[in-house]
Amino acid sequence: MNITLIGYGNMGSGIAQRALAAGHQVTLAGADVAKAQEVAAKLGTGAATVATAVASADLVVLATPFGAAEDIVRSAGGFAGKVVIDISNPVKADFSGLAIGHSTSAAEEIQTLAPQARVVKAFNTVFAQVFAEGAEIAGRKVQVFVAADDAVAKATASEFAASLGFEAVDTGPLENARLLEPLGMLNITFGYKLGRGTGIAPVWLQR
Repeated sequence: MNITLIGYGNMGSGIAQRALAAGHQVTLAGADVAKAQEVAAKLGTGAATVATAVASADLVVLATPFGAAEDIVRSAGGFAGKVVIDISNPVKADFSGLAIGHSTSAAEEIQTLAPQARVVKAFNTVFAQVFAEGAEIAGRKVQVFVAADDAVAKATASEFAASLGFEAVDTGPLENARLLEPLGMLNITFGYKLGRGTGIAPVWLQR
């Protein structure tokens, strides 16, 4: 697939690295094109403006903080017709909790900002270090919880997650991002506040 990664921080570059290793075409984009080009050069791939990168993408991964979403949507021209994976957790600046939740979610707010996009929630429970160190922990694949209203978009995101070595788990409609984002916050709490580190991920077990 032709993947556009909007965001070039630890998450964006981590996903890009695994996507390249899986054989996908990857273009980095973001507000600072020069920075995107710098990171892309280190990864051995290309960079472009948000609008240019999105236009040619089969799949867009929005790997920026939730607070940047409105500006990115505007730069992208609304993501019309595109499958857009939102990986964000709308955490407060002091990481004391989520800024929004329960009656809405970051993913739903992005869908409202970009009504012609096909928004998917995924990867928000996966630390950047997991992308760097491998998609397995304790001998089993890390799960990626995938929520979306559009069946084709959900299938595309699930296929992408599987290609990176993860186990994609269907988590129902986009509304269930209201459940996934608190789970992402719990993962952050375990990792940083409770000292478990970043080599962790939630998993749903079934007999």
